[in-house]
Amino acid sequence: MTQFGLFMSNKYQAYAKYKDSGVEWLGEIPNHWMSTELKRYSVVQGGYAFSSDSFIEAGKAVIRIGDIKQDGSVSLESCKYIKSENADQYSQYQVNNGDLLMAMTGATIGKVGRFKENEPALLNQRVGSFKCNRIYLNYRFFWYVLNSSGYQEYIKITAFGGAQPNISDSGMVGYQSAFPLENEQTKIAQFLDHETAKIDTLIEKQRRLIELLKEKRQAVISHAVTKGLNPNAPMKDSGVEWLGEVPEHWKLIKVSYVGQILNGSTPDKNNLSYWTDGTIPWLSSSCLNSDIINEPSSYITKNAYDSSSVELIPSGALLVGMVGQGKTRGTSAILSIDSCINQNMAAIIPNSKININFIFYIFQSMYQDLRELGRGGNQAALNCEIIASVRIPLPSIEEQNKIVRFLENLLNKLELASHLGLEQIALLQERRTALISAAVTGKIDVRHWQGECA
Repeated sequence: MTQFGLFMSNKYQAYAKYKDSGVEWLGEIPNHWMSTELKRYSVVQGGYAFSSDSFIEAGKAVIRIGDIKQDGSVSLESCKYIKSENADQYSQYQVNNGDLLMAMTGATIGKVGRFKENEPALLNQRVGSFKCNRIYLNYRFFWYVLNSSGYQEYIKITAFGGAQPNISDSGMVGYQSAFPLENEQTKIAQFLDHETAKIDTLIEKQRRLIELLKEKRQAVISHAVTKGLNPNAPMKDSGVEWLGEVPEHWKLIKVSYVGQILNGSTPDKNNLSYWTDGTIPWLSSSCLNSDIINEPSSYITKNAYDSSSVELIPSGALLVGMVGQGKTRGTSAILSIDSCINQNMAAIIPNSKININFIFYIFQSMYQDLRELGRGGNQAALNCEIIASVRIPLPSIEEQNKIVRFLENLLNKLELASHLGLEQIALLQERRTALISAAVTGKIDVRHWQGECA
């Protein structure tokens, strides 16, 4: 059964009479609706190509593609500005509270946002603003049309440019859709406001649950690798702020005690003989976005390996990010392939005194504290010396193995719960999109909808 069929059989009814829309993908529409292109009611104003040299830290806000968020909001938190005294000459590119904006290029083409700021802003290039005839088109109804699966699919099909897809301002309103009279549009918009808000609440609850599971994961790891599994074990002060008390029988050692610490390097990027048809795996620090690394970022040649100060790090090492303005500094991952690494990472090659998974969990637990050890100004960095001198707790190898088995079992359960939460979010988002599409194309009749409090 289709999503539309599910809506009608469970809760919503179809209209009494339908007619052929003349549009293959749209199919039949209610008898009293009209099928026409968006340009009948709307035009698009594209943005201005502001020079990056004109951007300053405060003034008149300029909205770029990145300021339109996936949740449909438009955020000025990271936007750019131009001098307020220069804003008048760009008045045709002004956007006001309630305007609907869309990304016209790139990977997020078709992303739509509602501008809700009281203070007007200006539009940067490749961001389009819909200007509508509000006598015949309800803005909120139009918002849902733009978020329907049909319109989003239309944008993908109509876009040109291959790897960097683009849509023209005329293309944005060339979409053929179905429209009732304005009073019925208003009713549909009210219905969708109410129903999508309920779905959004459920989605937010699932997201919060996933965040709580992440917090639980971190707390479980930190407790296991610093306090052990025996709640009755005598404790001692570690003398290390982030550790607090540790079991009395555990050692406190420097990382250098349990492994060799090596830095990586990057062969000359301009030397093609180092990178063309390479066979030796090489990793950039961007690989540190997963717990286990099993694929290289690139390959270097034997010539690069022999001529540069690169070393092949064996599988089973722990990689630690040392540089990065984002989350990279202090991030760790287990290497599951033999590979060279770049200079922004350190590798800890463990000896027989420590279980690789145990030290991985230790580094997971002290991520924030490790980051704060970075030296430097705007882009603080760790180094091999800092990492080697970090003090960590060390139980016997037998106890380490027991802790690792405990964590793997429990973390697998938390991961499963998190995965189920993500699946639930995907289903709710699918239902939300299907409900919007059903309502704005007349597959369900909500004219008599009164809301739950009526």
